[in-house]
Amino acid sequence: MEKHLELPVLLRLIDERSIAFRAAVAAAPSLDVRVPTCPEWSLLDLVRHLGGVQRRWATIVIAGPAAAPPAGSESEVAAAAPSEREALLAWSAASTRQLLDALREAGPDRGCWTWWGPSESPQTSGAVARHQVQEAAVHAYDAQITRGAPQPLPGEAALDGVHEFLATSCAWSAPWPHKPAAIDFHAAEGRSWRLSLSAGGARTTSLPTPDITADEGPDAAVASVRGTASELVLVLYDRIPIDSLQLHGDRAQFDLLYAWDPKG
Repeated sequence: MEKHLELPVLLRLIDERSIAFRAAVAAAPSLDVRVPTCPEWSLLDLVRHLGGVQRRWATIVIAGPAAAPPAGSESEVAAAAPSEREALLAWSAASTRQLLDALREAGPDRGCWTWWGPSESPQTSGAVARHQVQEAAVHAYDAQITRGAPQPLPGEAALDGVHEFLATSCAWSAPWPHKPAAIDFHAAEGRSWRLSLSAGGARTTSLPTPDITADEGPDAAVASVRGTASELVLVLYDRIPIDSLQLHGDRAQFDLLYAWDPKG
């Protein structure tokens, strides 16, 4: 069974990555610069987005178990953010505090609404915390790249992030509309995961330490990708091209996976 990070570690990572995000924003030449990895957004848009996401999920966690999210939206929350840099950064810091306070108060096992209902990730505040680590980590990368100096995601966050993405965004009960397939993700840090896709849905499993021979034999995946955990997360979030990593097998399987929306 995949071992997940404990809530205190997740809260620390959310805080650290949010601080790194704001440091990159503070150092940028202007809030008007475009974000290369989110080309429709300026840096101002990115700050408002992350702050709105953090405030929105704080509200959802506080609401507890529910069949639907509370009224309102992330964009409505973000619209209230200031546009002057110093005030915006203070608003961003307050957004992070709201999220951390809500998660800390709820604890890891309290139920709440999530958009990933039929996935392998549970509908709990702990799963929200796990996902919010990735939200803050990837957007810190986005903010850093506006200055041309992106940093790899911290190893602790990235190693958890590969499985978190697969379990939350891919491993749903919705049927895979193509030929059954297994796709492997190998991290240079010594961990591997398999995404198995079939008409019965998708599921994730942890694999033994990655080895080049793992892509051979009767149980081999039809496709695999190798890189650092940070690179794998950035590939999954479409921040860097998958062709920049080491690929084995049927490259087209990744295109099918990226095009698939298990949420329907």
